Parts: sequence; C-alpha cells; structure tokens
Amino acid sequence: MKKQEFKIRINASPEKVWENLIGETTYPQWTSAFAEGSSVETDWQKGSRAVFHDGNGSGMISEIAENKPNEYLSIRHLGCINKGVEDFESEETRKWSGSLENYTLHPVDGETELIIDMDMAEEYEDYFLKTWPKALEQLKVLAEKN
Repeated sequence: MKKQEFKIRINASPEKVWENLIGETTYPQWTSAFAEGSSVETDWQKGSRAVFHDGNGSGMISEIAENKPNEYLSIRHLGCINKGVEDFESEETRKWSGSLENYTLHPVDGETELIIDMDMAEEYEDYFLKTWPKALEQLKVLAEKN
C-alpha cells in the first residue's frame, strides 16, 4: 500500500468547501470524475457506515473513521460491492481493506487549502493520479460558485 497526496487551493471558506465536499447534491457532482452516477449513503458521523456507489451496482463499503466538521474527515475502506453483492473477504478486497482516505482543510490567506491523503494499492495509482485532479477541480468550481 502506498500513500499519495493531492492538494488544491479553493477561493472559499473551509465551511463552504466542507458543505460542497459532503453535500447531498454536490457530492455526486464532484465525484462524477471517478464514476458518472456516483453517490453515497451515510450520515457522515464518526463510526457510521458509508456505502459509496458507482451508479452501476458496484462500489465500496467504508466507515467514517473521524469527522471534525470544516477541518478533517477520515474514511476507512473495508469492502466492496460487486453487482450488488458485498465483499469483505476476497483476495482483491483484502489488498486495500483498512486503507484510509483523509481530507484536511486549512484556511490560508482567505482561501482554503484542501489536502487529500490516501492509501492506495499500486495497481490503482495511475487511475487516481489522473482522476483526483479532475475531481478536485470540479469541487473547486462548485465551492467557488455556491
């Protein structure tokens, strides 16, 4: 497992960035960079289950490891969904089960620096290196206009 970091500066307050990061209508918009039709089922509270859907019957099952509103969110990935079936035991799932995806928001000169650090299996590294910048740019557009 390898740790990767992504950053972006957004001309909006941490509260506005947070609102767009986890908002019911905005989350699917910025995460469409990963999968068109993506969505999430969660209340975002620490310890809560989070089910991330790709819009095609697949996705990930996770838990909210930490939630400090407007400052920090940590998601622990536990399993996946393949064609509607939950999987926590396959060899493929065990490769990345327990990995973390962390979001840190810092106010900087009237803007917000958003840092995402995540654990990733090497076979997904190219995908995330191409996709995260697109997703973050979409989040920036949303947060700066809303």
